[in-house]
Amino acid sequence: MTTSSLAVNSSRSARAVQAAAQLFRFAWLELQCCLFPLAIFAGLALSAVLPLPVARYDALLVYALAVTAAFYLLGLETRRELAIIAVFHLVGLVLEIFKVHVGSWSYPDEGVLRLGGVPLYSGFMYAAVASYICQAFRRLRLQVVGLRVLPTAVLAAAAYVNFFTHHLIWDLRWVIAAGFVITLWGCTVAFTVGRRRYRMPLAVSFVLIGFFLWLAENAGTLLGAWQYPNQVQIWEMVHAGKWGSWALLVSLSFMLVAVLKTRDGSVQPRRRSPEVTIARRSGHAGPPDQRAASPWDS
Repeated sequence: MTTSSLAVNSSRSARAVQAAAQLFRFAWLELQCCLFPLAIFAGLALSAVLPLPVARYDALLVYALAVTAAFYLLGLETRRELAIIAVFHLVGLVLEIFKVHVGSWSYPDEGVLRLGGVPLYSGFMYAAVASYICQAFRRLRLQVVGLRVLPTAVLAAAAYVNFFTHHLIWDLRWVIAAGFVITLWGCTVAFTVGRRRYRMPLAVSFVLIGFFLWLAENAGTLLGAWQYPNQVQIWEMVHAGKWGSWALLVSLSFMLVAVLKTRDGSVQPRRRSPEVTIARRSGHAGPPDQRAASPWDS
């Protein structure tokens, strides 16, 4: 083997090791971002096998409140983030009450602390999504650039409303999904792993988060947190179409957090700068090093 071949192989090995190290760092950061969801799932798992002094769903509510308080006292969640989590808890609880009422799913275990037939702990599963997004902004140093705030907020609200109205009129989820693709075109989210900065389309991040939430939903139904009609007799996997539903619901969680993050510059709305407008009108593209100064290139 020649010296050049050895150098090439050594370079490839070094890149492979570096890529593996980055993947490990990213997985570790994601694990930290998921501390609240993991704590909730730990409660679901333990409550399914341990004897409890009260009904399971009531015990889960007390447990979830204790976890929330612990995260705040330990500084893992700020007061503003706690408010966002509380809002999404209520948003999720309203959706749960409606869906249980129309028979989309049910809660098979006992529990006194219910509202409209829905155990109050259920809202914490939605709050866990908001907690993950808040943690990701901090730990991965997320920066969203080019967000069309108003159209995205309208679509997020429409996606949420569609979960109710599709039982009465047409299901518009695919129309709304197409609207997201158009509205979020060109909007990117950057994140930091180690010393490197990466970026990806924001719409893709919604789809990826939706996929992992679909996996979590399978785990939740397996643990008896709730069940679909086709899971009453024997458990089976949640329909893959729920993946898309979660991806749409993530958009609402994101917009609730974005309201908070626009204040510190982590979310930058899409707007045309005066310099670019003047340059376009005059026929000049701007200074040659303008692209190189982009924060995405660090």
